[in-house]
This record gives sequence, C-alpha cells and structure tokens, in this order.
Amino acid sequence: MQDEITRRLYDAFPPENKADFWAGYLYLKYTEHFFNRAIETMGLPTKDLPALDPAIEQMIEAVAWQVAENAGSAETSLYHGKVLNFQDALKLLTQKEDVNISPPERVIPFKIARDIVIENPGAIALGMCPCRGASPNPCLPPEQQEVCLFLGDPWVEFMDQHNATYHRISQDEAVKVLEFCREKGFVHTAYFEHAAGNRLDVICNCCSCCCMGIRMWNLMEGTLPLLAPSGYVAEVSDDCTGCGLCTENICHFYAISMDEKSQKATINNEKCMGCGVCENVCPDKAIHLRREPSKGDPLDLDELKSKN
Repeated sequence: MQDEITRRLYDAFPPENKADFWAGYLYLKYTEHFFNRAIETMGLPTKDLPALDPAIEQMIEAVAWQVAENAGSAETSLYHGKVLNFQDALKLLTQKEDVNISPPERVIPFKIARDIVIENPGAIALGMCPCRGASPNPCLPPEQQEVCLFLGDPWVEFMDQHNATYHRISQDEAVKVLEFCREKGFVHTAYFEHAAGNRLDVICNCCSCCCMGIRMWNLMEGTLPLLAPSGYVAEVSDDCTGCGLCTENICHFYAISMDEKSQKATINNEKCMGCGVCENVCPDKAIHLRREPSKGDPLDLDELKSKN
C-alpha cells in the first residue's frame, strides 16, 4: 500500500517537473528536518532534532540550499506564500469539489510555483508546525503546535502514511483549527512550492516570532519576494478609542502605531499585509479590511472560479 501511495505522489508531478519529485518526497516525509535545515541556511537559530541517515541529511540540505539560492527573485522563487484573510482561508478548507486554477499574477505574483490544484478537497492532514518545531522558543506549547494544514491528495495520503507528525482530519476539524489560530492572532498563509509540483499544498497559521516566512519578510523589510499581501489593507475608523490593544505585539508585520496627536491607531499601508489579525482583536470594531488595488487581488476561490 505504501509503495502505491509513493507512486501516486510521483505521478502527481507533471512530466516537466519529475525532477522535483525527490524534493517533494523529502519535504513531505521529513518536514520538520527540512524546515530546520532551511531555517539554518538563513542564519536563524534552530533546535536539535534526532539524526537521520547521513545521506538523507545531505539530500535535505541540498534541497534547502536550492530553495534559498532561488529566493531572491519572483522569477525564480521556488517557495513562497500568499497571505489570506480568515474567510479566504476558510474557503480553501471547505471546498467540496476538486479545484484546478492557475491564478493570474495579480493574485500570485510569482513565475514558478503558482497553481491551485486540490484533488479530493476533503483530504486534509494536520501536523506539528515545522517552524515552531524548529524554534528554540516557540510561542505555543508542544500540545498546541498541531496547526499546519496540508490540502488534498496525494500529499495528504502520503503524509498520513509516511510522516509521523501528521495525520488525516476532517474538514470540520480543520475549520476548528483555523478558528483556534484566528483567536490566537496568527496569520493564515497559503504556500506554493516546487516540492509540491509547483502548486499550493499547505495553509500555514503562524506568527512573527516563529514563522520562517514572516521572520525573513520582516528582517528584509519586505524586499525579499517571499510573501504576497492578501489584497486588502486594514483601515481605522473614527470609532477608534485609542485603547492601544492593536499595537501591543498584535501586528505581525509592524504596520500599526498610535498617532500621538489624535491618540488613535494608524496603519502603515506599505507594511500592512491585510491579514486581518488587528480587525479581529479590536474591541471597538474600529478596524476593517478593505480591498487595495496596489496589493494585488485576493486569493478568493469564489472570485477566481467565476473568472476561470
């Protein structure tokens, strides 16, 4: 059975991308080790993990360096994400029919990994967040770190059988995970990867203290083509009472500050990624997301399917 599952994983890579199969195999089977090595290539602290076979370790390192060396350009990037608001993330998790869409660059502004192909959308794998697993000081205790969601087969059936840190869950259970992450104030991001046949495979629910993508985005001040904004920006209304809650380690992209003159929250539109975390925590309901053309278009499946 496991050989058949591995074969289906191989078959999922189109002929022109068969060379990426081994990267996908290593990534999906040794997810935590892969992320630990990727974080190490970026000069960020990691934690000790159980040793693998030296040959496997060398292959994982080679794949991690390949991703790192191609990360400097939107033309060559092999691993990148699209920030989602809660509703757009929810639509990805609750699809009832297979999805096969190639979004325009207004949505996914990258050349290589950009397709949304979800086969058997009811197949979802939940597992340990690899960024938090690799972090020396994660913001969640180990018993709450299962917040990473892989979508569709053959990724899910492969991980369910071959990766001890992931297991299959229902769509209803996935929605509960998403709601938990929303209440925790985490950013939802859809990731697109060459190791998944150049398409979307996972929804990350992470933060600026642990997430490799968000940490590098902030460290490089948005100059690294790693993340695309949601297509929205946060906007503060006159209902803001200046409580300051949204500025207290809430914004993972450091886009909110208090205006000394008005004593109200103010948004730096250039930094805002439109994740909606501030909107959710505002006790006065004074922050709302609005569409912003300069931020591209949202990854809204309903909208994309209507135009496909």
